[in-house]
Amino acid sequence: MGKIEKISGPLVIAGDMLGANMYDVARVGEAKLIGEVIQLRGDKAIIQVYEDTSGLKPGEQVVATGKPLSVELGPGLLTSIFDGVQRPLDAIAAKSGDFVARGISVEPLDKKRRWKFIPMKKKGDYVKEGEIIGYVQETPLIKHYIMLPYGVEGKIESIREGSYTLEEDVASIKGKSNYSITMLQRRSVRTPSKYKRKIRSDEPLLTGQRVIDTFFPIAKGGTAAVPGPFGSGKTVIQHQLSKWSDAQIVIFIGCGERGNEMAEVLTEFPKLTDPHTGRPLMERTVLIANTSNMPVAAREASIYTGITIGEYFRDMGYSVALMADSTSRWAEAMREISARLEEMPGEEAYPAYLPKRLAEFYERAGKVEALSGKIGSVSIIGAVSPPGGDISEPVSQSTLRVTKVFWALDKALADSRHFPAINWLSSYSQYIDQLSGWYKKNVSEEFPSKRAKAMAILQRESELKEIVQLVGEDALPDSERAILLIGRMLREYFLRQSAFDPIDAYTSMKKQEAMLSSLLYFEEKMRQAISNGVSTEKIAAMKIISELARMKEWNESDVEKEKEKIKKNIESEFDKLIKEELEIEKENEANEVKQGE
Repeated sequence: MGKIEKISGPLVIAGDMLGANMYDVARVGEAKLIGEVIQLRGDKAIIQVYEDTSGLKPGEQVVATGKPLSVELGPGLLTSIFDGVQRPLDAIAAKSGDFVARGISVEPLDKKRRWKFIPMKKKGDYVKEGEIIGYVQETPLIKHYIMLPYGVEGKIESIREGSYTLEEDVASIKGKSNYSITMLQRRSVRTPSKYKRKIRSDEPLLTGQRVIDTFFPIAKGGTAAVPGPFGSGKTVIQHQLSKWSDAQIVIFIGCGERGNEMAEVLTEFPKLTDPHTGRPLMERTVLIANTSNMPVAAREASIYTGITIGEYFRDMGYSVALMADSTSRWAEAMREISARLEEMPGEEAYPAYLPKRLAEFYERAGKVEALSGKIGSVSIIGAVSPPGGDISEPVSQSTLRVTKVFWALDKALADSRHFPAINWLSSYSQYIDQLSGWYKKNVSEEFPSKRAKAMAILQRESELKEIVQLVGEDALPDSERAILLIGRMLREYFLRQSAFDPIDAYTSMKKQEAMLSSLLYFEEKMRQAISNGVSTEKIAAMKIISELARMKEWNESDVEKEKEKIKKNIESEFDKLIKEELEIEKENEANEVKQGE
């Protein structure tokens, strides 16, 4: 217990704090504001406060709780909307109205609600930390497995099926000492969860977005950065991934986002239907809301709260997709705290330890064998908001060093209504080789080579467009004008995707392969036609091109039939065109002979 000596924005220096530990939670002032000890200097504790410090006075009391910043884990997490320090917003609203009152204390999880516990172990079984002893059917979509807390090991003395609150005993363990097991756990947010081993992921996180799944995939347990300027569609992409990805659990962290964007998330998500099951999407979602008008320091807590909840579900064997929107706001919070600590600034006044903190966060992603023996994963997709879209700034560069996927959002594409606005020339994925075996086995043997061919066309098209700006398209030979045509078709008919069209919003890998194969088959037949003297003007006027444009409208159940149908139509139209061209050539030759005679 100590007293406030100095207040500098969200930073409070308290004296007489001997006995306090690093990262202890502290209650600051008469309002009992939530804070965290981030530095110790002699008997002084430097505390970052996660609430508005206006009105605090030197001399007010500070109490260190002796416990690190932790989250409560147990049934009731799913469908919840928390703030950055895991206070449920509905409970706050019920207690303080439309605005978050300072110092308000509410339980993260409902301790009165009863849950039906189903044992998976029996009396006499020997169990260790992290092992699953039973489950609760938390939502119709998700079984919430009850795992032993860390440090618990021994023989089950009793375990009972029944209806319990989170704090009632469901089992007792006899080991080095006697343990009473409840359905509630607490974990420190700054300490990564334990696991047996990390596994190299060979399975993609399928998103239904063609530009991502085909060209720039992310592995389950992988990391991706989504930098882009304001208005380029970072939030829209994260919404799409939350809705359509094949992750079993979605955690969406609004870290320092504008209030209206976060309000849109909070109002839209509870209404969304999970396309894979037809149930409400919130039944497998946790939302963490931390807007830009909330205290700056709380942004850091929200990131760690989210990843700790993600690791908890990963330990149950689930694949988790964590969306952080955006890590730039988190870095800005670190910069402000660093400045108030009067630390030596790094590049652009960010703290020198910024790359380390970002690396520590993204390293908590991964596919692992959990202590329970189950295989689970946490995939992290972090949005970055560089000022003016300049990705040479420190947050973007530090993020790109530790993430393996880069989806470069392009303002020009967004302005031209091309969604997703991911620039196919700037983006990359380092998981392509790692995932090629999965694509060969589950999509088609030729899929990786088709992907490479399509990317080569798009790159060549970009080079030719620069030449066209100088000399005009008419100066190019037909073979290169054909590349411009197929490049445009790949961009418009394959890469462009509508988030609002009920059919086009999601594309399965089967349909993606069929669409890509059809476009590349068109390109192959086009080359044959050009070698037979057919001009690109005639090819561009073909009816089949409008059919290819409508591939997005194919129903998933009709993909194979539509693929065969369009292949036959491509063949017949090109055969007809080549035949007409040969007849014209023969006629011209005959006319030349007559003129010669």
